[in-house]
Amino acid sequence: MYNILICDDEADIRSALKIYLNGDGYAVFEAENGLQALEIIEKQEIHLLIMDIMMPVMDGISALTRLRDFSNIPVILLTAKTQDMDKILGLNAGADDYIIKPFNPIEVTARVKSQLRRYMRLGGSSSQNPMGGIICNGGIELDVKSKTVIIDGDPVSLTPTEYQLLKFFMENTDQVFSPKEIYRNVWNDDPLGAENTVTVHIRHLREKIEINPASPDYLKVVWGHGYKMEKKPDGKRK
Repeated sequence: MYNILICDDEADIRSALKIYLNGDGYAVFEAENGLQALEIIEKQEIHLLIMDIMMPVMDGISALTRLRDFSNIPVILLTAKTQDMDKILGLNAGADDYIIKPFNPIEVTARVKSQLRRYMRLGGSSSQNPMGGIICNGGIELDVKSKTVIIDGDPVSLTPTEYQLLKFFMENTDQVFSPKEIYRNVWNDDPLGAENTVTVHIRHLREKIEINPASPDYLKVVWGHGYKMEKKPDGKRK
């Protein structure tokens, strides 16, 4: 059984989500603000967090920023239609996905299943990994069994979405993908409005794997088409 934490200052929203998530077999914990959410995560094994952005005491963005200091669990943010800047801030802080209010609870449970599947089965077996579960490109080593990434000899901490994004590119080096194709393959969802989400996550990934994110060695823009990971000879960069 997976443990889901719902963090929202509106009791009606927590109750509605809890009914649907309980119906799908999840154990549900509740918090009224970001501070309570962090306290629960420190004490309980939480597998996924659904969190509102606008809350008293501690807002969702602040809580997410603190959470990413010690946890990579998937986070789905709840945002209002008018909060476009908050969506970007949330993705920049390390959110994996967001859902716009008012929402259909069935959509939320579908997103939860998708995120948990990615988180729990991250780096599953692939016919494109002939090296016993290790994929290499240049100075990057991705171990699909231990779900770890080493860059130029040093371990790097990635969120589940960043890991899956890197794995997708490393399994498909020198191939160009549009933002919609990337979203469909990595998020396993309808790519409606995917471009901003993909762009933000690629920027985050570059910050972790590139020596100079502004002039990347690996993740390249192919103007008018999308992105690709350039194939490099194995070995550390100078």
